Amino acid sequence: MKRRTLLSSALAGTAALAQQAKNPERFNQPTGYRDTPVLPLQRWKVHDIDRPKPPVVTPGAVAGAPPSDAIVLFDGKDFAHWTFRGKRDKPAMQWKLENGYMEVNPGAGDAATKESFGDMQLHIEWSSPIEISGDSQWRANSGVLLMGNYEIQVLDSYNNPTYADGQAGAVYGQYPPLVNAVRKPGEWNVYDIVWEAPRWNGEDLAKPAYVSVILNGIIVQHRKEVIGRMTHRTVATYKVHPAELPLALQDHDVPVRYRNIWARRLAL
Repeated sequence: MKRRTLLSSALAGTAALAQQAKNPERFNQPTGYRDTPVLPLQRWKVHDIDRPKPPVVTPGAVAGAPPSDAIVLFDGKDFAHWTFRGKRDKPAMQWKLENGYMEVNPGAGDAATKESFGDMQLHIEWSSPIEISGDSQWRANSGVLLMGNYEIQVLDSYNNPTYADGQAGAVYGQYPPLVNAVRKPGEWNVYDIVWEAPRWNGEDLAKPAYVSVILNGIIVQHRKEVIGRMTHRTVATYKVHPAELPLALQDHDVPVRYRNIWARRLAL
């Protein structure tokens, strides 16, 4: 394997030299400028040679795999990154763990990460049971609770009429998804979420939260301004909280499965 790698590198280097000899005007080009105008609302010039370069992040080997800078929150092996909150008067109980996924243990309480997050990119995959045991909001209901307070709805919305802002992909109780892109029961759905946490000035809201959601490769929320914390049958409001809080997955008393959960901290 090492000899093959060295041979590939040598061939690539030879090919590059051949291209340089063939098209010398395309090589040894400037890597930036200092004589260009300053960009609006920035301190950098156009094509600024002194502007810091983006860090290198290696993508996952296959679609959905965590990149090199991701925090892997669940890889199907254990609950090392999770705690369980308990529900009502019941003690906290672990969710089920089998076959590379974790499953809501109805009545056990929400699962919450030990790590806290503010601005983040989140990848999470979920599946509703093949067996249909209810309808509307009692059909594979759960939720991705960003900062434990702001819900992206998880629901079996496949041929399941319910209110629009309670569909899978909704900012629950606030914004319906742009489209219903959920897969059939038993198949895996994929959320890719970009979360901009709210900012506070003392007790006052300085900047609301914003969220974008891609469901199964289809954008269903495009940088929507979040009204406030999750709520049912009332208008959401904000309440001051820390800049970082745990991510949580909701126990809504019905089984839902989750796998391949990873996050990237963002500096927005």
